[in-house]
Amino acid sequence: MKLLFVGDVYGQTGREMIANYLPRLKKKYQPSLTIVNAENSAHGKGITKKIYNQLLENGADILTMGNHTWDNRELFEFIDDAAKLVRPANFPDGTPGTGLCIVPAGSAKVAVINLQGRVFLPSLDDPFRVAERLIREARKTTPIIFIDFHAETTSEKLALAWHLDGRISGLVGTHTHVQTADERILPNGTAYLTDVGMTGPYNGIIGVDREAVTRRFLTQLPVRFEAAPGPGQLGAVVLTVDEKSGRTTKIERILINDDHLFFD
Repeated sequence: MKLLFVGDVYGQTGREMIANYLPRLKKKYQPSLTIVNAENSAHGKGITKKIYNQLLENGADILTMGNHTWDNRELFEFIDDAAKLVRPANFPDGTPGTGLCIVPAGSAKVAVINLQGRVFLPSLDDPFRVAERLIREARKTTPIIFIDFHAETTSEKLALAWHLDGRISGLVGTHTHVQTADERILPNGTAYLTDVGMTGPYNGIIGVDREAVTRRFLTQLPVRFEAAPGPGQLGAVVLTVDEKSGRTTKIERILINDDHLFFD
């Protein structure tokens, strides 16, 4: 089976890239499950119910989140009914929503886990121990387990992947918005990519208007960040997974922008 994962959807440009390219990607790769990180989908800050439904209508099966999960407070109004949304599992006990979702995918089931790192991000529960607990729970149902690890540093992402090698199908990083070129399959069958990249403005700075970011660096004064204008980009990855063992046999990175054109 194939799993398609699309990185951080940022604002209107990101949503337009999803609408324009996700159906074409699904036609080309024929994934059994499509996962999309949507934590920046509402103007770069959180998600709304309208956007939640829009992304599902455009082809996403499961949406993951990250450190901007609660930036748009509208989420509190519908998260309990958002069965296809997974927020970081290591948020404190009592936080609304779920960090693990097990869904049908073709003739199998896939467990999707969302975790947030702790290095240079708010201190949350230990993602390593939370991952182990959720993996034990998921493996009662399926060996196919995918983790979106929303973290700042390469070291934390890579350490968790090695720690879980052979127990999950894949760990793909999000949050830094710049796609890395280190896709690989670890010795025991776990696919890894430090960051899948962003789906949003190509000519901004990680999605934000360049002038605002530059002014912040030059002056160190507070600056209002707005989404950058202009053309879009899309970062994604496709995993080919053995349904019986849960091991990944192939990982393929996808980058679409003005310098990397997409061919159906």
